[in-house]
Amino acid sequence: MDIETLALHAGYEKDSQSTMAVPIYQTTAYEFRDADHAANLFALKELGNIYTRLNNPTTDVFEKRFASLEGGEAALATASGMAAIFYALANVAQAGENIVCASQAYGGTLTQTAHTLKRFGIEARFFNVHDTTQLESLIDDKTRAVFFETLTNPSIDVADIEKIVEVANRHGVVTITDNTVATPVLCQPLLHGVDVSVHSASKYTTGQGLAIGGIMVERKGLNEKLKNNPRYAHFNTPDESYHGLVYTEVGLPAFTLRARLSLLRDLGAALSPFNAWLFIQGMETLPLRMRQHSKNALAVAEFLQNHPKVQKVNYPGLQNDANYPMAQKYFKEGLASGLLSFELASFEEAKKVVDSVKIFSLVVNIGDSKSIITHPASTTHQQLSDEELKACGVAPGLIRLSCGLESAEDLIADLKQALE
Repeated sequence: MDIETLALHAGYEKDSQSTMAVPIYQTTAYEFRDADHAANLFALKELGNIYTRLNNPTTDVFEKRFASLEGGEAALATASGMAAIFYALANVAQAGENIVCASQAYGGTLTQTAHTLKRFGIEARFFNVHDTTQLESLIDDKTRAVFFETLTNPSIDVADIEKIVEVANRHGVVTITDNTVATPVLCQPLLHGVDVSVHSASKYTTGQGLAIGGIMVERKGLNEKLKNNPRYAHFNTPDESYHGLVYTEVGLPAFTLRARLSLLRDLGAALSPFNAWLFIQGMETLPLRMRQHSKNALAVAEFLQNHPKVQKVNYPGLQNDANYPMAQKYFKEGLASGLLSFELASFEEAKKVVDSVKIFSLVVNIGDSKSIITHPASTTHQQLSDEELKACGVAPGLIRLSCGLESAEDLIADLKQALE
């Protein structure tokens, strides 16, 4: 089925009430039929609901529907996008091991990988997303993941997904990508060989800035890569915390299963059923919205690249953008999402524009129906050094725009008066 149909129907089988809308199962726990039923659920002899920290019928629809949009096999929802990234990385790496990450990434991701994971004994090594030679030089026998963004935030680079996957696969390393900005409507990285896709559902998935949540999706066939792979012994040896379960021998998607039974169970960053329901509503219009976001962003980018005060525009929908060929290769219909950035001469000029807009809202978020403006150097990436800012593509005068669903003409007029 096409993605428009999947966004409306996938993952939901009507319950006894035959409701057209997915119900909100706002419950903490579930009653078991008897003691044997409870024991069978905990032993995975039967599949079903145990406790909402582990699974929930509303969240289950969200997970199945999102997995279908990505072309994946299984998904796990989390309380935030950052939790999804953490769980995906913690699912493969432990103290004494390392992950290799693209330096062009969201500021929160850079902080989590470079600093927070360091306290857990996991080293992060960084490569330029366009330099697979550098990537390969950083992989050793302790590497457990290669992490990158399909469309980077806020530098707006497009990764050559297949080249990165080829390098990682040659070494038997799991690839994880953040596909938040592109969404599965525009890009399906799992179909290009990526092993795991993560998202902040707080962005385009909800579409109106209504809820915080995240999700991770594993590709079909990932079990074969994990099975008997010496880099991932914990997937192939008995888990003493779960009855000696060997994840790759259960016959279920091992990556998602371990993340659910180990990380979600013990760390508890579970998505609320109500937020799962909100994301389901957002997904119904996601294909329509992504096309309009992309259309508006292209119109704004074309205006900005012809403005005398703008030194550079980063938007892969522009034919003269260095990332245009990659966008044409990996993004459907050549659409490039609603996120773009542009550079002014200085930190002070960028702040002046941010303070002068009337329709754009100064917010540290993206993917809202309302247009958003952000100055990364003073907000989302403020914690980075000058060297780190340069490495991730954030200049002092860089402004990030998340183009919403307003009239493109009105957005252009707003930026025009702010730049005067």
